[in-house]
Amino acid sequence: MGSLKTAKRTQVICIILLVGIIISLNTNGVESRKARNSDWFEYSAISCRAHSASLEEFGGVGDGITSNTKAFKAAIDHLSLFQSEGGSQLFVPPGKWLTGSFNLTSHFTLFLHKDAVLLASQDEKEWPVIEPLPSYGRGRDTEGGRYSSLIFGTNLTDVVITGDNGTIDGQGEPWWRKFRAGELKYTRPYLIEIMYSQNIQISNLTLINSPSWNVHPVYSSSVIVQGITILAPVTSPNTDGINPDSCTNTRIEDCYIVSGDDCVAVKSGWDQYGIAYGMPTKQLIIRRLTCISPFSAVIALGSEMSGGIQDVRAEDITAIDSESGVRIKTAVGRGGFVKDIYVRRMTMKTMKWAFWITGSYGSHPDNNYDPHALPVIQNINYRDMVADNVTMAARLEGIAGDPFTGICISNVTIELTNKPKKLQWNCTDITGISSGVTPKPCELLPDHEPAQTTECNFPDNRLPVENMGVQMCSYKANYL
Repeated sequence: MGSLKTAKRTQVICIILLVGIIISLNTNGVESRKARNSDWFEYSAISCRAHSASLEEFGGVGDGITSNTKAFKAAIDHLSLFQSEGGSQLFVPPGKWLTGSFNLTSHFTLFLHKDAVLLASQDEKEWPVIEPLPSYGRGRDTEGGRYSSLIFGTNLTDVVITGDNGTIDGQGEPWWRKFRAGELKYTRPYLIEIMYSQNIQISNLTLINSPSWNVHPVYSSSVIVQGITILAPVTSPNTDGINPDSCTNTRIEDCYIVSGDDCVAVKSGWDQYGIAYGMPTKQLIIRRLTCISPFSAVIALGSEMSGGIQDVRAEDITAIDSESGVRIKTAVGRGGFVKDIYVRRMTMKTMKWAFWITGSYGSHPDNNYDPHALPVIQNINYRDMVADNVTMAARLEGIAGDPFTGICISNVTIELTNKPKKLQWNCTDITGISSGVTPKPCELLPDHEPAQTTECNFPDNRLPVENMGVQMCSYKANYL
């Protein structure tokens, strides 16, 4: 009996001590608790890191006024020393971090806290000028060079740019104004550009008001772009969402984009420069994308496609208030090819065109393009789609003497607006088939088997990029 009472007293004392500890912790203040919570967190990434640092450790000031370009450079220069020692991660804490362009390193993670905002500097001196892309021959805005992107990397391996939905604000208005006024000296910067690299993850971020394109992986392989929100005024010039360019094995998924240009634009070089460079974009997956782009396409292939585009698989796409659902853009002089394109399960609401293919897009880098370089467009497959409030079903225009072949459209229902175009299918210089499509397609797309719906192709094999997995990683502050 005495031992039972002793045990109960011991239990009561332990409970009292525990309550006392909890009360003591609570009296240390809310700010103290927040600080401890922000010192450690978890996130998913293709690679975890052995070494960590915060931007504040390198003199970063998140007041929205102080330039942090030197702080980012110092931090990444220091962390690059750990490339062969388990890699490193740089944490950007809550605050507004004004910065110009900075370069990443290999085996590296950049992580933005949910209340962190990277503010792109509006001082052009903070934007180095770099050479034009070799597959383009010149800048897209002007001849000659281009401003380096806000977050830039070249010849890298194993890079993660992620966060807890932290924000990157390009503060693009001055750039848009200079572009419209013809006052740019060089081509506008992008928000994120990764070149000549492999094993890249860009995820869980919000990108707003980019000066031009938002995300531009180029000459790279094994790239994941996931969980990205991109917002720009729908009248902002050339604010493309995600532009895979001469890349192999890319996966774009679970993204929401409101853009002044194409939400996703697949590219591979411009006219003679792209032909000479000869690096196609291939093995590309686009899925679970939602897009609003009133003056452009949800998914565009081209117009810079001179290195070729092949094996693109898009599915579960939602298009809202956009000019066109899927658009292929090319021209005489482009050369190259767009082939083996597969799109399924697309929902479109309030569209000008559901489908648009044009062989007369026109713009050239200079007058030295080859007028005999004709593009090859073949094996284009669209299936299992619904659309409503559409002005015109399709505008499919090949090139005289160079028809676009192997177009297949099946199981597609398009409901028209109250004031539709009289001609719903405008088809020239194309060949293909259709099945189970409403309204009835043009004669150049005859119904393959009127008595039953025949499905257009969609591959069932897995691409290597689908095997790129993620693991749970953590960040813990290490104070010096």
